[in-house]
Amino acid sequence: MNPPRIALLGATGFVGSAVLRELAARPVRVRAVSRRPAPVPPGARADVEVRAADLTEPGEMAAAVDGADVVVLATLYSAATSTWRVEDGDAAAERVNTGLARDLVDALAARTGGPPPKVVFTGAASQAGPTGKDVLDGTEDDRPAGAYDRQKLAAERVLLDATARGVLCGTSLRLPTVFGYGPGSTARDRGIVSAMTRRALAGDPITMWHDGSVRRDLLYIDDLARAVVAGIDHAEALAGRHWLLGTGEGRRLGPVLQQVAILVSHRTGRPPVPVVTVEPPAHAEAGDFASVTIDASAFRAATGWAPATPFPEALRRTVDHLADEAERAARGRGEQVAGGVA
Repeated sequence: MNPPRIALLGATGFVGSAVLRELAARPVRVRAVSRRPAPVPPGARADVEVRAADLTEPGEMAAAVDGADVVVLATLYSAATSTWRVEDGDAAAERVNTGLARDLVDALAARTGGPPPKVVFTGAASQAGPTGKDVLDGTEDDRPAGAYDRQKLAAERVLLDATARGVLCGTSLRLPTVFGYGPGSTARDRGIVSAMTRRALAGDPITMWHDGSVRRDLLYIDDLARAVVAGIDHAEALAGRHWLLGTGEGRRLGPVLQQVAILVSHRTGRPPVPVVTVEPPAHAEAGDFASVTIDASAFRAATGWAPATPFPEALRRTVDHLADEAERAARGRGEQVAGGVA
C-alpha cells in the first residue's frame, strides 16, 4: 500500500517551509508546491517531489493537487514588503488569499470516486476581528477589521462550505503570532520578534508602538508545524470548523523585547540596545494595541498536541539563527567582525 500523498501548497513560505521539515521526517509522499523550488530538508525520510508553479495560473491548482490524499493550504500573498498586511482593494492579494481556496475546491470537486481528500488550511486568530476579549477560545463571532483578515475568513468559509457539501474533509487552524527559527529554517520570519532582533544585531534601538504592556500569544514556528501535522492526523475529528492554536500564555511585549536585547548583547559582547516607544505608523491598526491570549484547549483535547519548546529556548534559537545570518552577510561583504557580529 502506497503511503499517503500530501500536497503542501506554499512550501517555501514561513509556515509552509516549517511544515515541510516536519513532514519530511515521516514515511509519506510530499509534493512541495511553491513559486520557486523548495529545498528538500536534509535527511528526508519522506519521498519529496518539488513542483515550482504559480498557482494563480489556469490549471496549476488542479495539477498541484492531482492524486493528493491530503492538501495543506499554507499560501500567503506577499507584496515584497516587511509585513503581511494588505491594502483594501488589493486584487492580487485577494486572488491568492481567497481565490486559491476557490480554485482548490473546484479542482477537488472535479474528482470522481474515492474518499474526500483531507484539507488543512492555515488561517489567523485575527480573523475574529476586535472582540474586546483578552482571551480567545474560538467561540467569538467573526467581525474582521482588515483586508487580510477578511480575505482569510472568506477562504476559510469556502473550504468549510465545501466540507459540508462532501467535496472535501476540511479544517481551518487559526494561527496566533508565530515566530522564530529552528534547525534547517529556510524562510524569513517577518514578525515583530525577528524584526526587532535584526535591529538589535545592527546596533539599533528596539522600537515599540506602545508602552510594552500589550500581550501576545507567541507560538514557536516548530511547534506550529507540529500542530499542522497533528491537524492532518486528526482531520476527520477536526473537520467542518475552525480551531485556535496558541500557547495559552499572553506575554507582555516589553519584557520579551528586553530579553531579545539581552540575548543579542550576550551574543555580540556589546551593551544591550535600548527598548523605546515610538509613534505608531499610519498603517497601524487597532489590533496592534490589543492584548491577545489564545485558549487552544479544544484543539489540544482533539489532537493531543501541545507546544513543546520552552519560550526562552525558542527565543535563544531565534537570536542565534539571526546572529549567524548577520555574520555570514558580514563575511560576504568582507567586513571586520567584532564580538561575533559586524
